[in-house]
Amino acid sequence: MTTLAFDDEGVDVVYEGTEFRLEKELIEEATEKSYYDVTDHEVLKIVAEQPNLRGEPRRVGDILD
Repeated sequence: MTTLAFDDEGVDVVYEGTEFRLEKELIEEATEKSYYDVTDHEVLKIVAEQPNLRGEPRRVGDILD
């Protein structure tokens, strides 16, 4: 299971028991989008090869509101 915790500077990730941080700039570079326009599903795709994408994707900007 993968856990994502978003804030204005990036995402704290727990992936298969390993904790790490994805900085906002890295996410923007990987997706070629503004951080606030990236969806949680896009972040999951950065983290996992075959993520379990459940539910509707949510923009980081909406999550942080």
